[in-house]
Amino acid sequence: MERLKNMELKRCFFLLSVLCLATALFLTFAIYLLCAKAAERFPSGGISIDFDGMVTELAEPDLQQRQILKLLDGIRLFSAVLLPAGGLGIAGILFYHLKLKRPIAVLQMGTERIRSHDLNFSLPEISADELGQICAAFEMMRAELLKTNRELWQQAEERKRLNAAFAHDLRNPVTVLKGSIRLMKSGRADEHTLERMDRYVQRIEQYVEAMSSIQRLEQLRVRPCEMTGSVLREELEETARLLAPGTDIRLSVTDLGTIRIDHGIFLTVAENIIGNAARFAHEKLEIRLTQAGDVLGLIVSDDGPGFPAELVKNGPKPFGKLEESPEHLGMGLYGSSLLCLKHGGELQMKNLPAGGAEVTAFFVLQKTCSEKKIEKS
Repeated sequence: MERLKNMELKRCFFLLSVLCLATALFLTFAIYLLCAKAAERFPSGGISIDFDGMVTELAEPDLQQRQILKLLDGIRLFSAVLLPAGGLGIAGILFYHLKLKRPIAVLQMGTERIRSHDLNFSLPEISADELGQICAAFEMMRAELLKTNRELWQQAEERKRLNAAFAHDLRNPVTVLKGSIRLMKSGRADEHTLERMDRYVQRIEQYVEAMSSIQRLEQLRVRPCEMTGSVLREELEETARLLAPGTDIRLSVTDLGTIRIDHGIFLTVAENIIGNAARFAHEKLEIRLTQAGDVLGLIVSDDGPGFPAELVKNGPKPFGKLEESPEHLGMGLYGSSLLCLKHGGELQMKNLPAGGAEVTAFFVLQKTCSEKKIEKS
């Protein structure tokens, strides 16, 4: 039975039809023999001619016997017609129950759940035939829809938080500008009013540019390309040398070989977290690049004061500044977390027991051309 469930639809229907039709023909032949044997018990009438030419008149069946013989003939005729047709009908019923009923019910259930905007379910594995493959494809589609809906929900929530943070941080500059304008209108503006207004206008421009950069990050597409570990090591060395001059830099890179990663996303994240660590490091900065399976990890640690507990607990937020400085809007770590998510990974932050902070950026790698060829072979 299990073998029939996993058999191809066309082959299964043909096999069931042959089996049921053969059974029906066997039953038809058996009924024909039984009816013939039963008819031999009654006189058939007519004459009998012996080998020596003697003619003997046989007894004629009476009315009741003729009715019985007629009934036996009718049974043989109807069995020859009805049993093969019934065999094909039974083959169709068995085919429906074995191959069609459960997949159709599962697909109908899934369709109704999706129609009611409910994706929190899973389709069971049905069989290995064509309908089973359709159900498996339906389950993959449902999982992708659920993943997309969750991503859209997360983006919408993140957009709400971003707009709230943007409005909150704009409140102070706007208030200062409004106060300065009132002072100018009343003629009580001092000599630093225009300078203060210019400074806060620049600050608003920085906020607007930060918002635009986040929108660009959200619309960015991941374009992986093949890179070698030696190239990434050289770029990390150059980035650390430029962003952390005068700092004791320790760099370690495992033997990566050739990997597929979005080069631009990797460098942007590396520059952000190395630059952030360089601002707070006292003397030392450690950079490690590791690989575990298909995940690449970039770990940057410093000997600075560490992260605030709220930042470690909740993660980076838009416009979440670690220091009150108009040059730094706290978007580096937040943008890096967005880029890591786009690359299938995440950004993790923690404080070290001996002091200092550590940021780890994970990137999910795609298979290289050589790895794909090995899998195919």
